[in-house]
Amino acid sequence: MSMTTETWTLAAPPLDYVLANVRAVLPDQVLDDARIVVRDGRIAAVERHTPGTAYDVDGQGLLALPGLVDTHSDGLENERLPRPGAELPTEFAMLSFEGKLRAAGVTTAYHGVSFTENPRRSLTRTVSGAEAMCATIDTYPGALVEHRILYRLDVRSPEGLAALKDRLDLVPDGALVSHEDHTPGQGQYANRAYYERWVKGRQGMTDGEAQEYTDKYVADRDSRLDVRAESLAWLGTRSARIRLLGHDPVSATEIDELVERGGAVAEFPTTLDAAQAARDHGLPVVMGAPNVLRGNSHNGNVSAGEAVRRGLVTGLASDYLPSGLLAAALMLAEQGVVDLPAAVALVTSGPAEVAGLSDRGRLAEGLRADLVLVEPRHPWPVVRSVLSMGGVR
Repeated sequence: MSMTTETWTLAAPPLDYVLANVRAVLPDQVLDDARIVVRDGRIAAVERHTPGTAYDVDGQGLLALPGLVDTHSDGLENERLPRPGAELPTEFAMLSFEGKLRAAGVTTAYHGVSFTENPRRSLTRTVSGAEAMCATIDTYPGALVEHRILYRLDVRSPEGLAALKDRLDLVPDGALVSHEDHTPGQGQYANRAYYERWVKGRQGMTDGEAQEYTDKYVADRDSRLDVRAESLAWLGTRSARIRLLGHDPVSATEIDELVERGGAVAEFPTTLDAAQAARDHGLPVVMGAPNVLRGNSHNGNVSAGEAVRRGLVTGLASDYLPSGLLAAALMLAEQGVVDLPAAVALVTSGPAEVAGLSDRGRLAEGLRADLVLVEPRHPWPVVRSVLSMGGVR
């Protein structure tokens, strides 16, 4: 007797099963009336379903996609501190946020952990907080999603640099490390007015208070240019053992410098010139899904949708909104910016390439059987079921 996918909604699927009556989104086509054979947790075959052939699960004509891969999520940080001063236990935040990831079709998530000591920010980004978050992710039991870490280094934080050096000595090679400099007046906040607006919203300041706060913040950060130089030099020596992401590059020159220090990925380039330079160097380019949904950057930077239209984007990241990944991808397909297989690749095989994960991201023989069944509603898709290997590596 066949089952519907709802049978497995609350539990991991078995290691061996056959899923039929789905529209399988392959890298180069959509295979209608397909069946996917899973053996020992791996995809054994993706083929057209022959009438009368036995199967275990009826996919009810839904789209079948590879599990989504999210290489940059700050959602756990937000889940842990949903309101200023209302900090929740990290373990509970993990459990709560995992539910949101599953509902969004994400089966591999890289949680952004910021190695910085920055008490001026309203967010609790501290070295001790980063270490606690890493420990929670490392030991989280019974995961329904594969939880990994994106190590974010504030290049002007000596405390963050020292702590990250210690941390990376304890993890295997290949860790994702993103280096960033959010000093107003360059990078993400090239127009410091956007930073002042952010401060006003976060801390309830007046225009004058936000301007004074930002002046002092910039002066403090400018006193740490030697730390910035030390951080970038160390990342260059370490780049052979990590996957180094350059966060918010603004120009071709910055991309050239990233490549020189062994950088592997351009993450959230703020201009088309930077994105084009990254692609010219053969680097993957990650943009934010919320940017695609909004039609523009909230900081006045380049439109991710326009960068996709120009063929400059290889992967989307949730940034802070997991549900935005699938919605943004299918919106791009609906608008004709890219076809459906290319749109799905932006949230599956593209991010898998960014992370250096060759065992997932496509419906192909031998890869992990992380499967997502989607109802392509208009205007927004709905994830109906997630059949995933969870935290098994």
